[in-house]
This record gives sequence, structure tokens and C-alpha cells, in this order.
Amino acid sequence: MFLVRYADDVAIVFAREDDARRAMEVLPKRFGKFGLTLHPEKTRLVRFAQPPYRWRAGRRGNSEALGFERPGTFDLLGFTHYWGMTRAGGWALFRKTAASRFRRSVRAIYEWLRKHRHWSVVEQHRLLTLKLRGHWAYYGITGNFRRLVAFRRVVLRVWQKWLNRRSRGNHMPWSRYLRLLVRYPLPQAKVVHSVFRRVAKPCF
Repeated sequence: MFLVRYADDVAIVFAREDDARRAMEVLPKRFGKFGLTLHPEKTRLVRFAQPPYRWRAGRRGNSEALGFERPGTFDLLGFTHYWGMTRAGGWALFRKTAASRFRRSVRAIYEWLRKHRHWSVVEQHRLLTLKLRGHWAYYGITGNFRRLVAFRRVVLRVWQKWLNRRSRGNHMPWSRYLRLLVRYPLPQAKVVHSVFRRVAKPCF
């Protein structure tokens, strides 16, 4: 087994299912000795073994007929970890923005734009640019590009919505909003942490 921990978030990976089940029974008692408890909703046992070669996502009926079990998923540090197919047809571990974190980020942007809808466009654009770059800096990992693009699209729609509600006489229809984006473009989705990006080696 091996353990991955950050602050109070932890994932314990076991090679054997019986060892995982024994640990699941013992952990609450061990934590209880120190006055600690496990989160009842976030603590669970997940079968996360690599699927068989013949198993294919989207063909659950066929896989169950062959006796294959659909692989589980789990959330850790804001990412959903799951098994996915590569372009070469093999299995690989992927991560994407967890649905709860995605909704929380959208809600935060929505509330910020609602409260600051009367700020100048220049200032709104400056802060939105910083917020998006901060989002890319954390969630911009290999395999998560679609979620980054989806988040940017939501931000674009929400910004247009609150610009359109700034006043009764100064509407912001989509055609005018597109012209505004030419002058004040928001940063494109970007994978900041790429497993394919080579690190330059120092030369001595």
C-alpha cells in the first residue's frame, strides 16, 4: 500500500482488497483514540483497479455480460481521478476538475460579477483575467483541458449577463459583447502543468 496526504485530505491505495477492508474497519477506531473522526460522506472504499483490456467505456452492458466491473472514481484535492482510454487505445489514469469544485468556482465568479457589475469594464477585465489565470494555474493539468474550456465559456456568458444588467438604457446584447471581447479578450484555457512538457536540463 501507499498513502497520499495533503493537510486533512488523504488517499490510501492498497494492492489487495482484503487489506483495504481491514484498514477501513480499523481507521475509525484509531482516529477515535485521538478525538478525530472520518467524514461520513467523503470516506469510502473504491475499487480502482485498471480495467481489463477488453472493457470499453460506454459499453457497460457488454462489459457486465463478460463479468467486468465498471472502474470506480474518487475525488482528491479538487480533482476527480478516473480510468480513461488514451488515443493509442490503452488505459491511463486521468484527472479532471471535480464537479463540486467546478460549481463552486462558477458560483464564486457569478457572485463577484453580480456585486461588481457597476465597475468599469477595464477593471472588471483586469480582475477576471487574474481569476482565470489563477484557475489555470491550479486546474490546468494534462487531461483537464475540456473542463478548462467549459469554465471559460461559463465565465464569458456570466460576464455578458451582468454587463447587460448594468442599467436600463445601456444594454449589452451578444453582438456588442463580441466586439467588446476583441478589445478586452479573456485568456484562453491553458494547460500549465503538462506531463509532456520537457524540462530543460542545466548545462555545465
